[in-house]
Amino acid sequence: MTAVVTDIHYRMSLALIRDLAQAGVQVVCCEREGAPAPLGFASRYASQRVALPQKGWLDALYALCARLAETEGSRPALLPVGAATLGALSAAETLQRFGQVCGLCIPSTEQLDLFNSKAEVHQLAQTLGIPVPESYAPQPGQSLESFFQGTPLPCVVKPLCGERLGLPAAQRYSIVSTPAQAAAQYRHFEQLAGEPPQVLGYLPGDGLGCSVLARDGRVLAAICHRRVREYPVSGGPSACCDCIERPDLTAWASQLVSAIGYTGLAMFEFKEDSAGRPRLLEVNPRVWGTFPLTRISRSGIPLLWCQLAWNLGNPEKAVPLPFPPKPKACRMHFTPSDLMSALCYAKGGQWGLAWPVFVDLFRPSVKDGLWEWRDPKPGLLYLRSLLKK
Repeated sequence: MTAVVTDIHYRMSLALIRDLAQAGVQVVCCEREGAPAPLGFASRYASQRVALPQKGWLDALYALCARLAETEGSRPALLPVGAATLGALSAAETLQRFGQVCGLCIPSTEQLDLFNSKAEVHQLAQTLGIPVPESYAPQPGQSLESFFQGTPLPCVVKPLCGERLGLPAAQRYSIVSTPAQAAAQYRHFEQLAGEPPQVLGYLPGDGLGCSVLARDGRVLAAICHRRVREYPVSGGPSACCDCIERPDLTAWASQLVSAIGYTGLAMFEFKEDSAGRPRLLEVNPRVWGTFPLTRISRSGIPLLWCQLAWNLGNPEKAVPLPFPPKPKACRMHFTPSDLMSALCYAKGGQWGLAWPVFVDLFRPSVKDGLWEWRDPKPGLLYLRSLLKK
């Protein structure tokens, strides 16, 4: 079995590459020319390394899959890691074209658009009885200053799809505490996106996630996590997280998946309110930032995704799908981000939050989401790229 993994400069691609290779899959790593620090190319688990031209990269990806299908006598599984690649492949005509040379287990454009829209996700969740944050919107003709004078503060202002705007995770929302600050951020996001942003009630509790692999509206595997630390500490991606059991989150994610007949990977992000009750914030319909937790917890999700895609490309040679194991309770961190969070806490005098970072650093049970001694070169390349920044 052969798998083509795209966008291998993302650190979450390494978990996919390593899991598949150790399961006996031939992993072809590909990346567009000029991409910074293509981590997958440095991995010892890459069986082939292919640089795609910037111009015409989608046609080059098709040609790669066609060549592999011809030489091996079976279509490879194509596993898109990046959101841009996933979006390009999900278009109906492109999906049909690529289906001739590879197997794909990904959502349609319509499914992507719905789950990428925070407004549509919140509307669907409310229809299904899934708790969401309080939302607020100015009345027609109402000034923003007047609107925010009557809105509970602090609140959160965020565009409907910050990733589509090319914003890093930490810049896809703003927690505001004064009417003037709120109005300024509202105008900022409205100008960037060309549409009014969301205004949501602030939730002070922990961040939670439920990540799933689904086919035609049915969840085949799921893994949940609790965010322990994040960087930037004011609100950013996970620097440290725990794999946990949360049947309630899994049930809500399954409802949403079933409602639209979703196929592919997705991460459902929740946050707890002041009473500890989780509320759905958004959906990331793609390979998510804490994806390495699927490997550390031995969830089997990377291999199952590959097998689903391969079976769709080779129905006459379909392999039996394994029953995914229960994810193992564990803690994962990204060491550079976690250390930066500790530094921020220490600068703020919050030593009670800073010290656990150093404790985890020396606990053998806490695994790094990128570094592995058996495959050290990608980790070294990643550290070098951070130092250059």
